[in-house]
Amino acid sequence: MTTSTGRSGSSSFADDSNFPVTPAEPRGYHPVEMTDAMLARSAKNGDAAAFAMLVDRHAGVCLRFATRMLGSVEDAEEAAQDAFWRAHRALDRYDETASFRTWLMSILINRCRTSLLHRRRRTARIVVDDAAVARATIESDAGDTELRDAIERALARLDPGQREAFLLKHVELLSYDEMALATGIGISALKMRVQRACERLQTLLEEDRHA
Repeated sequence: MTTSTGRSGSSSFADDSNFPVTPAEPRGYHPVEMTDAMLARSAKNGDAAAFAMLVDRHAGVCLRFATRMLGSVEDAEEAAQDAFWRAHRALDRYDETASFRTWLMSILINRCRTSLLHRRRRTARIVVDDAAVARATIESDAGDTELRDAIERALARLDPGQREAFLLKHVELLSYDEMALATGIGISALKMRVQRACERLQTLLEEDRHA
């Protein structure tokens, strides 16, 4: 995947705008047992291979979340790549006592919000790339396909804030504390968003069933 965005003043790793965010087999540069914090520390010290391993570890989660938030594989890849680029540039601000995934998700969430904001300025509705969303779903038996498709359609119709909270809680399985750190939103407000998202999904699924 490539991006046309030109950026200057970055390290040798960040200068390579063609680095992939597609999940890959574990690289042989570092022991598999190295934690995210250890890899982030190595990357902070200039080890590009360490950051490449972080990309390998987290690309799948980032692409899944971004695809479901944005409804477009192209937009999702762009948001994920931008999130990794920004994370690499901001490694000095990463607190190794915190979860790297939560920190990375906070960057990705902001990229998705920005993408949705720009999209609203171009069009009044989200155009969903059904094929992209299907690739981001969890594999299931053939008998579940119809229900899965209905859920994906309903997710696409949720308010972006509710969709964001629902995905973080029920797909990415973040705790409310992690969600608060990633989104900058209070726990009580997040719980309300998740509750409303669940209620809205039930209503949309019922409407879909009778359509």
